[in-house]
Amino acid sequence: MLVVTGGGTGGHLYPGLAAARALIAAGQPVTYVGALGGLEERVLPESGLPYRIIPAGKLSREALRPAEGVKVVRGLLAARQVVRELEPRAVLSMGGYAGFPVAFVAALLGIPVVIHEQNAKLGLANRILARWARRVALATPITLPPHLAAKAQVVGYPVREEKLPQAEARLALGLDPQRPTLLVLGGSQGSKELNEQLPHRLYPLLDEWQVLHQCGVRWEAALRPLQRPHYHLRGYLDSVLAWSAADLAITRGGAGTMSEAAYHRVPVLGVPLPKSLDSGAQWANVGFYAKQGAARRLESWNDFEAELRALLDPSTRAQIRDRLGRLSPAGAAQRLAQMVLEAA
Repeated sequence: MLVVTGGGTGGHLYPGLAAARALIAAGQPVTYVGALGGLEERVLPESGLPYRIIPAGKLSREALRPAEGVKVVRGLLAARQVVRELEPRAVLSMGGYAGFPVAFVAALLGIPVVIHEQNAKLGLANRILARWARRVALATPITLPPHLAAKAQVVGYPVREEKLPQAEARLALGLDPQRPTLLVLGGSQGSKELNEQLPHRLYPLLDEWQVLHQCGVRWEAALRPLQRPHYHLRGYLDSVLAWSAADLAITRGGAGTMSEAAYHRVPVLGVPLPKSLDSGAQWANVGFYAKQGAARRLESWNDFEAELRALLDPSTRAQIRDRLGRLSPAGAAQRLAQMVLEAA
């Protein structure tokens, strides 16, 4: 029995599901452990995987807030019960609320732990867990202290490895199959900032382009008046359809988003969350791709028109697509699964 754990957001959950399915394909029994109140509470029952849901709290970067501290303790107690019951040969932690207590308890009990860091810098939970982990899997190269670097390996970010012909994807989305398509993607929940800043800035493109803008279910009704011919607002989009349809994208800087862009070879203008909101992880993610010439990062909205003009140049997009191909995470789930099997 192997345990895969992690969640709270899609950035932790979906690569964990991909890794779990890769382990099952390798003939291994797997149970997924998620957190109460996380996205996995809705997704896991539909996944077909054996699963458990436990309470878990969030570790604050500044200090442990009392209410969250109680949840963390409850999560550790629940994790101990689940780990003792399942008796896994190894635990793979993808991070997030549930990922910390399960992996921490497993390490204390002497069970091999593998952690996967999706971002271009170690998050708080993984910085704590890395000390005890048997192996450290990375989505992108990260400079680590020597004692961690010795057990680290870049495996990539497990994505849903499916692509559709561009015209077929556009038709499935109700778009013009012949028009070049700009995708706006603010993460699975949408982005208030992108919703406010982009529609009026992108209207001038609509003589030639069409825009597919995932605005988030919670904002869809309020933003509907902003729709125009060839400007399509959707609350939520299937990621394979959206990326398959796109010629370029304006996105946040989540690790999953950047990895999907690389897999589908779609040039991105990244608009990361402010560092104050995510401790700079999105800035680091987009920065990694930008340094490779595989994306552009918006430093200020004052620079938007210039950055957009650069991406509208077909030769610029061709160069970026070539660089993205070299960074494609194809096969990451299988590489991560192999690391777990070697640690078990």
